[in-house]
Amino acid sequence: MTTHKIATRKDWLAARIELLKAEKELTRRSDELVQRRQDLPWVRVDKAYRFDTAEGSASLPDLFKGRSQLIVYHFMFGPDYKAGCPSCSSIADGFDGIAVHLANHDVMLTAVSRAPLAKLLTYQKRMGWSFPWASSADTDFNFDYSVAFSEQQQREGSIEYNYARGGHAMDEMTAVPEPVAQFAASCGTDAPTYTRDRPGISTFVLEDGVVYHCYSSYARGVDGIWGMYQWLDRAPRGRNETGIWWRRHDEYAR
Repeated sequence: MTTHKIATRKDWLAARIELLKAEKELTRRSDELVQRRQDLPWVRVDKAYRFDTAEGSASLPDLFKGRSQLIVYHFMFGPDYKAGCPSCSSIADGFDGIAVHLANHDVMLTAVSRAPLAKLLTYQKRMGWSFPWASSADTDFNFDYSVAFSEQQQREGSIEYNYARGGHAMDEMTAVPEPVAQFAASCGTDAPTYTRDRPGISTFVLEDGVVYHCYSSYARGVDGIWGMYQWLDRAPRGRNETGIWWRRHDEYAR
């Protein structure tokens, strides 16, 4: 027998209409935040980054592929990983369906990781994805945009991620959280190596031949593009999590 509150249709409708008021307020607040995000000042990118892509060596402007806007998903796939991060993989499962729409609205979506291109392409084939994916293996790109860190930073406790020093679960190396250890093992590496790469989103604009950095978001700031959570947040029992339950999509028992 259910322990959840049961009501008549009339009572349910009254409660639903009350909730709708809060949902509309959240939507309005979200619209305001979107505008503030767009109003952020831009920072000129003067460093000449080079990336390895399936089409060959590419500059940062090349990643725009003729569009004026670029969204980069910082995919956790470090040089020593044997597979991509399961969480990033879950997020990336939604890219192919929307990338074509973005590309036809002057926005290019690409993933960028530090692993060598050959590893990325092999994993991409395994996952059945087709979105653009670039390797930043020989550049400072991931370090400059605060999604990669050195062993020295890790030893010193000087990692600054999500605009703050320490405080993130992946910074706790003295007592490694079980989810971090679990994900590290699933990527074929150890926790310190795994956590030297982090997830995030960065956006850029190309105007008059100049690239500008516009926005970056990290940690739970990535939740908004994590498709499965948007659906779970509307499911009867919500996220209903007691630990790490998700896998790469080809690892579930069928």
